[in-house]
This record gives sequence, C-alpha cells and structure tokens, in this order.
Amino acid sequence: MSENAYFATAARGLEPLLATELTSFGAQEVVEAIGGVRFTGPLEVALRACLWSRLASRILAPIAEFEANDPDQLYAGVRQIDWRQHLDAGSSLAVDAHVSQSKIDHSRYALLRVKDAVVDQFRDRCGERPNIDALQPDLRLNLYLFRNRATLSVDLSGASLHKRGYRSDGLSAPLKENLAAAILLNCNWPEIHAAGGALVDPMCGSGTLALEAALMATDCAPGLLRDYYGFLGWKQFDGRHWDDLLTEAEERKSVGLARKHPAIIGYDENSRAIRQAWQHARAAGVDRWLHFERREMELVEQPATATGLLVTNPPYGERLGELSELPPLYNRLGEKMIQFSGWQAGVITSEIELGRAIGLRAHRRTPLYNGALKCQLLHFELDETNRWKSLADGAGRPVARKLSAEAEMLANRLRKNRKKLSRWVKTEQLDCYRLYDADLPEFNLAIDLYGDEVHLQEYQAPKDIPEQKAERRMRDAAAAVMQVLDLPSGALHVKQRVRQKGISQYQRQDRRGLLKQVREGDLQFLVNLSDYIDTGLFLDHRPTRQLLRSLAAGKRFLNLFAYTGTASVYAAAGGAIETTTVDMSRTYLEWAKKNMRLNGFEGEQHRMVQVDCMAWLDQSQAQYDLIFLDPPSFSNSKGMDGTFDIQRDHVNILQRVSAMLAPQGILIFSNNLRSFKMAADQLPGLKIEEISDRTLPLDFARNPRIHNCWRIEQI
Repeated sequence: MSENAYFATAARGLEPLLATELTSFGAQEVVEAIGGVRFTGPLEVALRACLWSRLASRILAPIAEFEANDPDQLYAGVRQIDWRQHLDAGSSLAVDAHVSQSKIDHSRYALLRVKDAVVDQFRDRCGERPNIDALQPDLRLNLYLFRNRATLSVDLSGASLHKRGYRSDGLSAPLKENLAAAILLNCNWPEIHAAGGALVDPMCGSGTLALEAALMATDCAPGLLRDYYGFLGWKQFDGRHWDDLLTEAEERKSVGLARKHPAIIGYDENSRAIRQAWQHARAAGVDRWLHFERREMELVEQPATATGLLVTNPPYGERLGELSELPPLYNRLGEKMIQFSGWQAGVITSEIELGRAIGLRAHRRTPLYNGALKCQLLHFELDETNRWKSLADGAGRPVARKLSAEAEMLANRLRKNRKKLSRWVKTEQLDCYRLYDADLPEFNLAIDLYGDEVHLQEYQAPKDIPEQKAERRMRDAAAAVMQVLDLPSGALHVKQRVRQKGISQYQRQDRRGLLKQVREGDLQFLVNLSDYIDTGLFLDHRPTRQLLRSLAAGKRFLNLFAYTGTASVYAAAGGAIETTTVDMSRTYLEWAKKNMRLNGFEGEQHRMVQVDCMAWLDQSQAQYDLIFLDPPSFSNSKGMDGTFDIQRDHVNILQRVSAMLAPQGILIFSNNLRSFKMAADQLPGLKIEEISDRTLPLDFARNPRIHNCWRIEQI
C-alpha cells in the first residue's frame, strides 16, 4: 500500500464539501466514500489537512492491509509490521477499531489483538514494551476491519479534529465545530462575508457557529490552538514541514486579524451560555471580532448591512416533553427572521414539523447528521413575500409528473387512507403509522410514515410476475408515494421483505447507522430507516406498549427479547420501579439505552443485560411483577445454542418465564407468526387470555393477523 495514501473521516453528509476542501490543500486522486474521503499526496498535504481542515474528523495514514478471517490471522498480520519504524519501545500506544461484516464482530476484542501484537513484538525484540495511553498516546492506531480485510492506519490527528482547542466545558449537547463549519459553508458564509455581509445567530448557545464563522473570516487555521496531534510521536514524522505550516498559519492569522470585518454577533437568552461564548472567543483569539450578548429573541436586531447570514441551531426537543413546547419558539424565530429583509438564513433541525413552524418557505434543504441523528439544514431567502401560502394554490411546489394508471390508483388509495387516519393520528400524537398494507393486489407493499420520511417495504413478488414488471411497479409506487406525500429527495427508503433464513434475519441492508428521532404520544424513540428491514419500532405493537404502561405503576418489569427497548420505555413512563431489558444483541441494547435516555430514564434501576435470553432464564432467580415476552418466530443466531422456533418451543419458554412471575404478576406474551397456535392444554396452572384483537391498532386493522397477543397469569 502506498505510503502516500490517506483517508479523511467525516460526519455523514460532509463528504462533498470535504473533497473540495482537500483538493484546495493540494490533495490528489480525491475520491468520496461513505463517511470520508480518500486522497493521495505527500505527507505535507496530510499535515496541512490536520491543521486546516474545518470539516474532517480524523486524518488516517494506512500502513498495512491484509486478510483477517480470525483473531489469529489479525494478530499475525499486525506482527508482520516492523513497529520499530513507527514508535520506540518506551513510547505510548492506543488503538481504535471499527469492525463491519466480518467474522471478528467485536471491536473491543479486535483492538486488543492489535495491541497485543505490537506489544509482544517489542517485548520479544527489545525486552520492553510500549505503555498504553488512551488519551494522548505517542502513536494512535486505527483498525478498520471490513469483510474480513483489515486496514491498519496511523491516526495523524490523534484526537478528533473538531476539538479546536478553544472550548471549555460547554452546555449540554453543543454543536460540534466541524458540523458548524459545514453549516456555514453550505450557507455560503465565506462568499457572504467577502461581499461585506454580517452574521447573526439569535440562539447562539456557547457560540460555536459564530466562533467558526469568525475563524473563517479571519483566516485562522482551526487546528492552530491544538497542542496535541497523533503524528507528533510518530517516528516517520518530519518536523520541518510542520514548522513551515505553523509559520504560514501564524502569518495568515496575523493578516486576517488585522483586517476590518463585518459584525459577527451571537445572542442567547441564557446568561451562562453567553459567558461561555465569550470565554471561548477569548481562547480562540477572535474576541475582538465577535460580539455576544444576552438578549431575548424579540430584541435581536439586524446589523446595518444590506446583506448577511442569519444562522442558528435551535433546540430539537431531544428530551421528554420538550418537543410539544418548541413550535412557539420556532414561530418566534420565523417572526424575527422575516425582519432581516435581504439576508440569507440557515436553520438546522431534526424535526420537519418544527421547521414548518417557522412559517417561512425554505428554498432548499440540505441533509446533515448531528452524530447519528438525521437533520435538515433549511435555507431561506428572507423578504416580506416569503410566507407559506395555501397549499391549494400550489405555491412553491414543483409540478408533479403524470402518474401511470396503476400508480394513480395507488395514489388515490394513499390519499384516502391518509384522510381516514388523519384525525386519529393527531389525537394519538403519532409521527409514525402504517399508511398502506397491500391494499391493492397490484402493489404488494407496506408503506409506513416516520415523520417526514417514508419506509416502503416490498413483499417478495410471486415468481410468475416478470422481473421487469415488478421493477416498473416499484418505480410507479415510489413516484406515487413521493407525489402524494410531497417528499423531499432522500426521504423514501425502499426495502424488499422476504422470508429470512438462518443468520440472514439479522443482517443489515446497509451500514449507515443513522438514527432519526420520532414521537409516539408523549414519548420519543430513535429509528433507523436505512440499515434493517425493521426500523427499531414495531408500529403494530403500539397498543401492547400502551397496555404495559397502564400495568407498570410500582412494578418490577422484565423485557425479554427486548430489541430496542421500546417496551421498557413505556413501562418506565408508566411508573415501573425498576426495568430489566434483556437481549442478545449489543447493538440493540445500546439502542435501548439511547431510547431510555432520550425519555429521561437513567440510573441503576434500569438494567440492561446482554445475553442469550434462553440461557439467561436458566441463570436468573429474580421475580417480576410484569413481564413482556416477544420472541422471534425463528432464530439460529450465532450467539445462541441451537435454534429457537416459537411454535415448537413456546410451551417450554412460557413455563420458564411464568415461573419468574411474582404473586399476582402478569405476563404479556406476543409473537408475529401468523400460523401460530397456542397449546394452552399443555400449560396447566396458567390463566391464558387472548387479547390479540384488543392490541390491534387502527392503522393495522385491515390485517388482524399481524400479531398474536395473550395475557397470562398464574392460577
């Protein structure tokens, strides 16, 4: 592998901007990839990227690539490298790892094997070994293991490049600096500033957007304040290039700070946020060119410039109860924005309904990701004519292309279903519901709404349907959905649902890991619309979750085969004194933790257990007042001993789980096997009441066999 090949990592959605930025640094062979950009060039280009990139998270220098089908092969591949060329025996070391679609499926274990290989080589050759320093090692290695092929790189950045060096402890959930820079670049801030335009952030928090705008305006290298980089302890690092880059950056900063600049202003109603913003501005050395002030939004004023940028990152409503309180805030923001006539504006939010509450028409939307949370950067041209008009006159809407006759039938059914469900959806306060489920024989689909996005599942077409005809119908279906629901580009996620066999039932459709926040009544959940057939929220189980909530007050709650923990959230919201969430998947349990935290439920009383549920039943001696059991129809996951078949094994598992019920305890048992038959005669001592019809939501009423559900108690 060429020593001049590099990979710059970045948040999803920043790749095109990052590619342009790297090209400006002199990078060659620049190629966008998911989550970053590949490029080549001399080491000086990579060092310049570390110092000057406003968008990258890390700059990686690959040093080896090899097959790693098992831990021993990974260990051997790392040991083949002569590590004395990269660090000394007395140096310190750290390893990061990311594994994907590989036989080694645990990143922690993979990084330990890499560390062991390096340390063992030094011990055998030198009689001493490097120390481990997770915070600021002399050498940080990065392992990327994809489809059993390992790429081992030196992390030249050492720590994420979004850490500029000016931030102290910020307020909760501060905007990352490289995302702030991306927002500004997408809003054309450098061009606006060059034309004499000012910048105002009316909800600046600890000042990140304004600070990044000032660093751009004054030509300050974003990494100039950092005192630690990963390449500083790398033996192949040539300090002369770095000294030249630092000298150049200091000279450019001096020139930039000496120029006169239009106003860059941040306002916020929180006095503590304003104090921190000033502290950060002084640390960054740009306080002379910034102004921060505690001010109510109604008192925010437009600077005396004809052009400018109003840009802000308002609250999204991440915590329980916040979302319903935010539309008035966004409405106030819109009223203030319209006063900045002749300006541009950019507002980032994860909730399209909040964006609409601004009351102004966005002329463009740019998808960005705040961590794993999908957001939209809304772009506005501000003038008095920019107000939402009646949708009936089609103002601001593109002319829809003519649908085929079959697609028009589907479109009409979607409109009919949407109208029928609209009042119920509003009453239930739902972001997510099933709009269509194979209603028409021509379109064997399930269509689910998730806020401003749609999850379209195509049931496998019969073998007698020609492939070209099936593909044409899918195109027709997608066109009908996009037109009826007025979806922006990228908001339709299409999957094909077929009978899953073996381990394929757990395999991903994609590897993005992007989470979207949605609402179900007064609770919030994270869904993934791209990676799996199932999104993380079983919509048909909504009444079942509500039942659990109604039963949970003062109870000890157990959630078996918990998936993403949504039932645990409902139980906690219902007043459960403790919850135990059990699932074999580490990914799903981490997801469950996020769902619990999102709704304000944290602490030792909410326990997560990663284990094969069947094995855990043999180990646990605890008793519970309320249990939710929702096992898969079939599983032969590699984490299990043997296979699990719900029809074959349900008597055994119900006997074992019901034995964990405390006196007067209740077990809610659910499954989705349509042919399932309860063997009640083999379960003496249990009172078994089928409640399937009572747990069927309105949006699934057309298909009463979508799931089965029973209430079970000990006699």
